Amino acid sequence: MLKEFKAFALKGNILDLAIGVIIGGAFGKIITSLVNDMIMPLLSLLTGNINFQNHFYALDGKKYATIELAKAAKTATINYGLFITAVIDFLIVAFTIFIVVKQLSRFKKKEEPKVSKVKDCPYCKTNIAAEATRCPNCTSQL
Repeated sequence: MLKEFKAFALKGNILDLAIGVIIGGAFGKIITSLVNDMIMPLLSLLTGNINFQNHFYALDGKKYATIELAKAAKTATINYGLFITAVIDFLIVAFTIFIVVKQLSRFKKKEEPKVSKVKDCPYCKTNIAAEATRCPNCTSQL
């Protein structure tokens, strides 16, 4: 069982996945910093410092100035402002990742079109190697 686990754990796909997760975590921190430290302040400046974080509905019917005051009063709240903020954050992160991946894909080596290495025998119509001078199926001279 230990040998099987070792063979499973050392497969190329598992190692690639592990490396991808580690790099993805580091990349996620970069993207989060980009969104929180660069994009959100610009967005806040453009929208007139709109802050959705204190938009909520207290289920006891009373008005509270902040979510913290409502929580201190042990009141259940529907925090739609936090939800809107999370959706905006997701959209910005998704768009940022889209732009980064699109730019990085420009540097990827373009695949050369594959040249067919087979041809059809003009006599028996079977597939043969492109370099063949005689058909292995019907033995015709090509």
